[in-house]
Amino acid sequence: MKYKIKKQYRFYGFVLAGLTLFLYLAFWYVDFLKLQREALEEESYRKTSLEMQSNLEQMILVKQKSTTAIALAIADNREFVKNVAAKNSDAFHYSALIESFRTHTLYQNIWIQIMDAEANVLYRSWTKESGENLLGIRKDLQEVIEKQSVISSINPGRHNLSLRAIVPLMLDGKFIGMLEVISHFNSISKSFAQTDIESVVVLKKEFREQLIHPMTRLFIGEYYIANQDAPHPLMEFLYKHGIENYLNDGYRVETGKIIVSYPLRGLDGEDVGYYVMAKEVSDISHSDLDLYMFKWSAFTIIVLMGIVIVWSGFLYYAKARDKNYYLNVINTSNNIIIINDTTKIVEVNNTFFKFFKEFESIEHIKKRKVCLCDYFIQEEGYLDAVNAGMNWVEYLVQHKSEENKVKLNLYGEIRYFSISASIVSEELGHFAVIMSEITQQENYKRELEYLSTTDALTRIGNRRYFQMKLQEEIARSKRYKTPLSMILFDIDFFKQVNDQFGHDVGDQVLAEYADMIHDLLRENDVFCRIGGEEFVIISPHTALEDARVVAEKVRHVVKESKRIVPITMSFGVVEYRMSESLESMFKRADQMLYTAKEHGRDRVVCE
Repeated sequence: MKYKIKKQYRFYGFVLAGLTLFLYLAFWYVDFLKLQREALEEESYRKTSLEMQSNLEQMILVKQKSTTAIALAIADNREFVKNVAAKNSDAFHYSALIESFRTHTLYQNIWIQIMDAEANVLYRSWTKESGENLLGIRKDLQEVIEKQSVISSINPGRHNLSLRAIVPLMLDGKFIGMLEVISHFNSISKSFAQTDIESVVVLKKEFREQLIHPMTRLFIGEYYIANQDAPHPLMEFLYKHGIENYLNDGYRVETGKIIVSYPLRGLDGEDVGYYVMAKEVSDISHSDLDLYMFKWSAFTIIVLMGIVIVWSGFLYYAKARDKNYYLNVINTSNNIIIINDTTKIVEVNNTFFKFFKEFESIEHIKKRKVCLCDYFIQEEGYLDAVNAGMNWVEYLVQHKSEENKVKLNLYGEIRYFSISASIVSEELGHFAVIMSEITQQENYKRELEYLSTTDALTRIGNRRYFQMKLQEEIARSKRYKTPLSMILFDIDFFKQVNDQFGHDVGDQVLAEYADMIHDLLRENDVFCRIGGEEFVIISPHTALEDARVVAEKVRHVVKESKRIVPITMSFGVVEYRMSESLESMFKRADQMLYTAKEHGRDRVVCE
């Protein structure tokens, strides 16, 4: 009897010791998770701030390039340059062009300024005032005059803190003036607003005195605000907490917001302002935290299931409670989280059903044996079902350090996501796939790429696009030993069309005939406008005689069509010679065109 009692006490002692150890480990585990969660949250904030700064830097770069492309496109018109040389301000009419940008792009406020060689203002699109000399005021204009090169910068002017592109204007090798295209930060702040990021563009207070006509008339204390759509709640917050506290820090997390500052640097590298961004902490993607908590929840579930066998029902309830907690954490994520094997979906979070609306539950998904790759659109730069000989999930795991994206067709709507994957269980072959939507950013990027390579009037390729495509086709011709031809042509006596009927009719002629010629070409032909009335066709896999036939066809159709006003065209046709440079090929085509002009125009000359 005494032996049984001692044995029973010994058992209870083991139970008590086990419970004590379990409670100790449980408290340690909770503290450990809390510390890890805080560390991951801080890392998430750091990554978010770097991502916001990186996105801003990319948007500024793209806008600077686009602004420069607009300036180069206008300056490429020889007729325009002649008008500047003659100081013929009556010929400068850009309201329609600016309105076109406002209607078809994110550019809502483009300014154009034209100056002569001494920096005297000949034209300003935003005011009728002209004649002012800016040489002693603007260092960037002095640099353009000295170096006669294109300058793109962020500049605090007399009206606003803006992005500027200045292009020197040359006529017959002589510097005759400058064209300046000015854009603002409003389109960037609007793009950020569509992703729930508020923006305030701040001019450094040392430059406030030079603001004679501030465009927005918005101020926070001594600081001028350069974007018209600056949200008043954020401005009030910065005023209340002291805007100086947010201009030099990388980021700060306060009152449920993460506030990120990015310095805006001028031509000489000096800080001229700051771009301050604010985002609700609740909107931040905690993908690393979600994945971390998901892994630990799975681990906890497995451990608790083992303890259930030993400790019975009590620990079973503890396990169930923890499981629900971690599943709730996963389901509150704004990102899509999928547990996947190499062929099908195993588990998803609630966010999945917001995008894949045809499914009602995970059972419905499993019944259909759905694979995420069923929705992939195959396109260069985006993930496919098989990549480098690997299944898409395995490829993501092997390429974690790369930025991987997918393009999905969701019920007729194209959507883009950044995507990553990690192994959850090697034994089961399960992977955690995390997807974050980037549709807005991708669409914005594509729009700006189109803008920088397309002629605004004719909607065909511009000079930049022509040079890029000719380089590609020359490289392809060298590699595969295939013929390549170029057709260079322009409108005969086009100046007479402008003089007799006006520039508006001239623009209609350019647009109408460009559209007509485009319909005559093959799908793989490259058609571009490279000057005022000068066009070029790049014809891959085409020998000289075949290119001559195409040029004759175009010449005949143009001559017979008589759209708007009757015109004729002259053509120079050449075939690429192996090891020849781009410049040499173009020069030969230009010589053939010149020969066609010398022999009476309205003809095709080949070499």
